[in-house]
Amino acid sequence: MITQDDHYVAYNQKIEALRAQEFPMLQDSTYLDHAGTTLYSSSLMDDFSKDMMSNLLGNPHSASTSAQLSDRRIENVRLRVLRLFNADPNDFDLVFVANATAGIKLVANAFQELPRGFWYGYHKDAHTSLIGVREVASSGSRCFESDEAVESWLDNPMSNQYNSVIDEGCKLFAYPAQSNMNGRRLPLDWCGRLRALNQRFNHRLYSLLDAAALVSTCPLDLSDISRVPDFTVLSFYKMFGFPDLGALIVRKNSGEILHRLKYFGGGTVEMVTCLKESWHIKKEYTLHSQLEDGTLPIHSIIALDSAMNTHEKLFGTLQQISNHTTFLMSRLYEGLKSLKHGNDALVCHIYEDCKTSYNTTSSQGATVALNLRDSWGAWISVSEVEKLAGIKNIHLRSGGLCNPGGIASSLGLNPSEMRRNFSTGQRCGNEHDIMDGKPTGMLRLSLGAMSTLEDVRRFLEFIEEFFVEHREVAQRIPIELPTETNFYIETLMIYPIKSCGGWRIPPDISWSIKSEGLAWDREWCLVHQGSRTALSQKRYPKMALLRPTIDLNAELLRIEYSGALPSSCPPEITIPLSRISSVFQHDNASSCPSRVCGDTIKAQVYSSASVTSFFTHILGVPCYLARFPPQGFGLSARHAKAHLRKEEVIKTERKIVQSESGDKERPLASPILLSNESPILVISCSSLNRLNEAIKARSPPGKAASAHVFRPNIIIAEDTISPPGIEQPYVEDSWQSMTVHDHDLTGTLQTKTTVLDILGPCRRCQMVCVDQGTGEKNEEPFVTLAKTRRVDGKVYFGMHAGLVGGEGSVRIGARVLGMRRREALETEE
Repeated sequence: MITQDDHYVAYNQKIEALRAQEFPMLQDSTYLDHAGTTLYSSSLMDDFSKDMMSNLLGNPHSASTSAQLSDRRIENVRLRVLRLFNADPNDFDLVFVANATAGIKLVANAFQELPRGFWYGYHKDAHTSLIGVREVASSGSRCFESDEAVESWLDNPMSNQYNSVIDEGCKLFAYPAQSNMNGRRLPLDWCGRLRALNQRFNHRLYSLLDAAALVSTCPLDLSDISRVPDFTVLSFYKMFGFPDLGALIVRKNSGEILHRLKYFGGGTVEMVTCLKESWHIKKEYTLHSQLEDGTLPIHSIIALDSAMNTHEKLFGTLQQISNHTTFLMSRLYEGLKSLKHGNDALVCHIYEDCKTSYNTTSSQGATVALNLRDSWGAWISVSEVEKLAGIKNIHLRSGGLCNPGGIASSLGLNPSEMRRNFSTGQRCGNEHDIMDGKPTGMLRLSLGAMSTLEDVRRFLEFIEEFFVEHREVAQRIPIELPTETNFYIETLMIYPIKSCGGWRIPPDISWSIKSEGLAWDREWCLVHQGSRTALSQKRYPKMALLRPTIDLNAELLRIEYSGALPSSCPPEITIPLSRISSVFQHDNASSCPSRVCGDTIKAQVYSSASVTSFFTHILGVPCYLARFPPQGFGLSARHAKAHLRKEEVIKTERKIVQSESGDKERPLASPILLSNESPILVISCSSLNRLNEAIKARSPPGKAASAHVFRPNIIIAEDTISPPGIEQPYVEDSWQSMTVHDHDLTGTLQTKTTVLDILGPCRRCQMVCVDQGTGEKNEEPFVTLAKTRRVDGKVYFGMHAGLVGGEGSVRIGARVLGMRRREALETEE
């Protein structure tokens, strides 16, 4: 007998069969971020292109035949979208907007124009864009912390608790049909119950439904006019992948509130005067004709016609898509729930409502939110998961997910904790994702119409490979270690231009170190001309092929490109090492803001058009060269990251700082120039050898890592006087400081001794996968590091260091004495 699952498997096979032709961009990729945007098909783009080449479309504000054609096509698409949601055009109008957020803002602006303002209520699961409406609600706002709170309000609105909500004046209640965080579906009948309160108490209560997440994989039925929202917003790119367009669907009986908008644009008025008198007459025959200011996005709206055609042709109805994605999500959910470590501890912590089921479409959408734990129960950094996922061509979402209320309630974060996290460096999208033992964000996996069982399988295998610890967890025992180890400096490197190639310091030079790091290290950067953000190899791997050289005799920074040079580029450009003011832009050199690793700096911009052209043509991105010199000459200051300054992680110089509460001992933060986190990075040859042994032991063997992919400043090796065969890989993990004696290995004593504090381990990202010789990306060494060097959910290799004292020097061959802490950094092997 054929079961329901057999139908779902057959449908899945149909989707698998069409993916290669319709979605070639998915080759070797697993896309699990359909809640952000789904993907467009080849048929859609071909159909749209053919439509554009076959029709002459003018501006609908004109009277030509081409303009009339555009107008007819737009109105036909408007009607078709209404019918897609069973919305009778006699009862509803549709306003085209940029996206769901634009629709929300349009409604908010209209309510803001009310003479007495309005009160605003919203559910905690609301998207950030819904929450923002509260800022213009002059009569106050309230966040309903649960479904039960909303139900209580709807059941008993006259209780003392809600008197302020049911007083005179206008009110707007907004909520998502489906949480964009975890896919939980909220009751759609609240809108009808709210309207019943209007009739019962003769009040002006309006409902705003954010349907963007819901309609991406589920039908929305607006046929019952008594139960529908007053305003519904959605984004078509979440449904079809293209076009980038949204809609505001308005119940006509509620549309009078939108007439209060004062601004008018082209195409929305019948007549306007501006000489001697100022008045205008708005169009009145439809609501959308009053609200769609200016020329509509003609081609995007017509593309929507192609999108609906091809979507139905490829996938059938929205109900079929809903059944398919629910089937896949139930398999993914059960697979995640079943993952366990060797000690039987669960790997995945899934954020789900006790009333939802991943087997039904009524309570749960095709989205799951989770965090991972190690076998000790410690949280695993979501940014580390996303880094590994990127290397494996798995696309997902991590962080705060634009759902502040859902994140805070699920993670148990109260406002004071969130303020503290913000003050210590947490920002949207950065790597501060575990603070004070709590995650600050989560992972989100979301499926779409073109998702398949293969996507589910690949993600489960990914978690199994990198995050499931199959061995039983052994008791952690403190390790007694020798207090001193002997190494020498094998290589010294600087990287004059941030994220570009490195330069090896010659062996016969004693190189200066200051508090900001080695001289000339990361003093320059390339800045995007539009965003004014420093460029990075993570986005522009060809930066590795830009090779700076310090020419001390000529006092020049020379830059060559080791790849194929564009015909318009010279083989080399030079920059003076001295800070000659004439080479900088004078009009804004003292106030040119740039963003580096989340910090805002003021850098000096080079004025030479040839310098700008050289970098722009080579990288294919508009950029300019900027300089951020040491503090004595600089325009702003940066310091080592907060997580490297924690007392329990590092030992720094300390001083007494006078404060209102008396004397307090505070650590001094190490100043940095344009490095990511610290002044100096140290790695060990022994550690690199051990890592490469692990890479070669893989099946099939991976590509051995060069030291240069880690972009170290100081590479140390075992002292040649040490007994043969005795290597100490990762011994630097246990150091609290290292002392550099500037003498050669024959024992000729020099005058300098330089002490470096070990500030903490270096957290690694996928940039170590960029081959510094070719600019090509590989899986290694990050994949093996993730399996062998993960500590507290983060991947480490190398150690951050900072100078003790005001000045020092280092030289290749100098003796290094490492002073150990009592316990080594514990790693998962």
